[in-house]
Amino acid sequence: MGKRQNRQHDTISRLTKKQKKHLKEFGEEHPFHDNVSDKTERTQIVHLRDSPQRPQRKNIDESDDDLEPEEQPSAYQKLLGTLMQPETDSEEDESDEEEEELIEEEGSGLESEQDGVEEEVADEEEDDPGPVLKEDEVVVEAGGALDGDDDPEVGQAGDEFTDKKHESQFCLESNITAEGDPDEADDTTTQGEEDPFLKHVDTELSEEEVKLIADGRRTKTQVKWPRLGNLISTSCLERFPAPGQASSVGIPPLHKALQANWASLNQALQPQGAPQQEELSDLQRELLGLMGTYRDVYVPECSPLTDAKEVRSTYCLHVLNHVLKANSNVLTHNAQLKDGKIGEDDARDQGLTRPKVLIVAPFRDGVLQVVQTFIHLLEPKEKKMDVSNKKRFKDEFSEDPEDRPSNLIRPDDYHAIFSGNVDDHFRIGVSILKRSIRLFSPFYSSDIIIASPLGLRTLLGVEGEKKRDFDFLSSIEVLVLDQADVLLMQNWEHVLHVMKHLNLQPLDAHGVDFSRVRMWNLNSWAKYYRQTLVFSSIQEPQINNILTKHSFNYRGQVATKNLPKTGSICQVLVQLPHVFQLFSADSFMDQDARFQFFVDKVLPQYRDSVMSHTFIYVPSYFDFVRIRNYLKKEETNFTSISEYSQRSEVSRARHYFQKGNIQLLLFSERFHFYKRYTIKGIRHLIFYGLPTYPQFYSEVCNMLQAGADGVDSASWTCTALYSRYDAHKLAAIAGAERAAQMLQSKKPVHLFITGEDKAS
Repeated sequence: MGKRQNRQHDTISRLTKKQKKHLKEFGEEHPFHDNVSDKTERTQIVHLRDSPQRPQRKNIDESDDDLEPEEQPSAYQKLLGTLMQPETDSEEDESDEEEEELIEEEGSGLESEQDGVEEEVADEEEDDPGPVLKEDEVVVEAGGALDGDDDPEVGQAGDEFTDKKHESQFCLESNITAEGDPDEADDTTTQGEEDPFLKHVDTELSEEEVKLIADGRRTKTQVKWPRLGNLISTSCLERFPAPGQASSVGIPPLHKALQANWASLNQALQPQGAPQQEELSDLQRELLGLMGTYRDVYVPECSPLTDAKEVRSTYCLHVLNHVLKANSNVLTHNAQLKDGKIGEDDARDQGLTRPKVLIVAPFRDGVLQVVQTFIHLLEPKEKKMDVSNKKRFKDEFSEDPEDRPSNLIRPDDYHAIFSGNVDDHFRIGVSILKRSIRLFSPFYSSDIIIASPLGLRTLLGVEGEKKRDFDFLSSIEVLVLDQADVLLMQNWEHVLHVMKHLNLQPLDAHGVDFSRVRMWNLNSWAKYYRQTLVFSSIQEPQINNILTKHSFNYRGQVATKNLPKTGSICQVLVQLPHVFQLFSADSFMDQDARFQFFVDKVLPQYRDSVMSHTFIYVPSYFDFVRIRNYLKKEETNFTSISEYSQRSEVSRARHYFQKGNIQLLLFSERFHFYKRYTIKGIRHLIFYGLPTYPQFYSEVCNMLQAGADGVDSASWTCTALYSRYDAHKLAAIAGAERAAQMLQSKKPVHLFITGEDKAS
């Protein structure tokens, strides 16, 4: 008897949470969870319990005599089997008490939950999020944090997030377009084949074309637009050529729900008292035209001071237009299927999961701006819009007045980047339907997911972790990387980790109706239909890599490429000689050549005590650690400041360096990005690498003025190392013309002197 009970207990423990629930309600396992294979398998017979009042585990008979051969799986079952992998022991983390309670609990009075909603829950939130991004942080929220608030339908921490009050309202499968409702009518039907959205999602690629895209063979063309400037267009297929002049690319057709408010998009961007701006700017019109072609778009010149708000509002308009048209198609087909006007084969309008758009932003304040733009675009005039969980959203994503720093003297771009709530650990799902918005919706019931790289990283996990989920990224059709340069300063590995998990085949069905799934989703071709929008304030090879290595849009790509006429060296106010030294490198990733040149040619010049007060600026943290280890090994009189330094360590390092007790100060770029402290006592500057942000060069050089009382400025020096792979950074600092001359010259050393006059 003991062995028999042990076998029963082992069988139950191998079931997943969904299988246990289905077993409790129906007395048998769900057929989808069967492991379908070509050979005949034996299936388990589960007897129904005798009494609904108290189900007994002993009624589950596992003897070999009760097993019967399984029927040959159908083609439909084989298709389902390709999406299901065998469950592993790592996924079973339920305790014995939870298993026993799940089987023996009475079935009456329990409400069934929507199939396919699977989200992790947070245990506790990070106390002090900052530039230091840790790999082992505790998951805080899943599809919307679960700490419970004033909404009665929001679960407590540890439960799945379920919004019973709004679930039926925002479910696509249970809603039908009402006749005579102009706001919910599918306006794409009036546009016919001219609508870019329909042309994009209805395009069928051949296997030969998919191979051409995968091979990476692309043709480039260049065109100049009035506002964006030089556009570099990349095409993979001949039947989708590069866009022409700006006059030939207009604003795409917009959904009817957006037509009332899109023209006044910039009203929300204007400060109080400013004249209202009714029309879109030239930048917004050109961006919206490019986005409407469903090509990948990369704009690396979005200044946080002048362009960030316009760019954010433009991609919000494009995202809403895409989501509303996709949902309208589903609702229209729901009504047509109910009336028998179309067959199931004519209603393929969905992906394998519902989320269509992923917006990656660095801080919570960006999410606040995005959601406010959504509300402004969707809210009817003279009518209040239904936004669920709005109070909770404001509490979690708005800035706390007590946390606002007072009287900080920082550059304007610093205040533009770090305004509002700057927490970098978050993720939230957004559902949009019938002029209503549901915030904190479960991921598998969301249309849009807005998250930070760290917030997604803690949910995606890595291979071998017990709790990880990335199926909600399987059908992403529009990806937005906002402020990609700030993401680069956080932890770029998290961004690459997210890119690797986009458009993968899901491990579970999540309640999808396969008869409504598009064929290119079933063929695992979703990545060839995904549009990627990247916005940054700087040109950076690592950001370019997103478009070249992780984007496969069959419609091609468009990137702006405008070289600066004047460099940031012109903003240096102190009289200072700038020595630029060229070293040879085999590739952009050849860090050994830079390090060896620094150790052999540059550092020996600063060994003498006469060259004290030397400030070494290092852009990469990996190079920072390498130099620090070398200086320790050589027993050099130095100290270091990085983004990981404690406040007390920073204070001591600044004090000793200013007093001259420390000869060398090793300084990381990310610390300067997050703090913008003024370091006093600098007399000699060494740029181990050119700064990522060009304005950082002039900011650091102007630090020589601080604490320079009684110091002869004629003894100040500045040395910057560069290779031919630093062309973009060099052009942003020295100017395009000077940079071209420096790269083409046979001389490895170039000298410029700044002061009250122009750089010579």
